[in-house]
Amino acid sequence: MFFRRPTPHIPTFDERIANLKEFKFETSRESGGKARVTRAGCGAIVEDAGNGAVKIGKAGVLIGNEIGMLVSRGYQMFLRTPSGKEVPALAAHLHRLHDFDEDLREGLGLTSLYNLSLGTTSDEHLYDRLEDRDEGPHKHPWDKKSASV
Repeated sequence: MFFRRPTPHIPTFDERIANLKEFKFETSRESGGKARVTRAGCGAIVEDAGNGAVKIGKAGVLIGNEIGMLVSRGYQMFLRTPSGKEVPALAAHLHRLHDFDEDLREGLGLTSLYNLSLGTTSDEHLYDRLEDRDEGPHKHPWDKKSASV
């Protein structure tokens, strides 16, 4: 007698999005295999990555109709929307955002990574002393000038 393990069911994108309603998320479908997921003033774009996998865009706080992403300025965190509106991030925003992200990963059936579960993370770090570091050409005294003959 042979024992066979049942093939594990890999949920589809639609099943994963439907499962989010159990976690009290509001979902709305967008074009191109994407869905906008919101709850308690936070939101994220979830994208179908094929073969039952999903990709979560960076979660953020809703500012108007846009999702504001975290930006660290060294002395304080800010929320910046794609249109350029910037608001200081409060502790309440960060707590809600962290809870939102953890519940979203659980609702989608994804693994929660240790370094992300420690707290909120930001994609951009814009410190005052590094303001124009990546832009060129620089006009600082220590930059080399072309020798004119």
